[in-house]
Amino acid sequence: MTVQELEQQLRMLKSDYARVQGDLEKIESIGGNPRPVTRQLKQLEEEIYETRQKIHANSNGE
Repeated sequence: MTVQELEQQLRMLKSDYARVQGDLEKIESIGGNPRPVTRQLKQLEEEIYETRQKIHANSNGE
């Protein structure tokens, strides 16, 4: 992937993260089970980290 494609992917992941975070707040406010949503947030955090690493590597010509 190019740096531009990776940056676009990162923007989408951040958007998904914000949406899921809002879902978590709603679930917590009604007393629901937040465990599945927190797992999803953790997965998104890992994907964001990996994508940032790829952007950094591609920016440095690796």
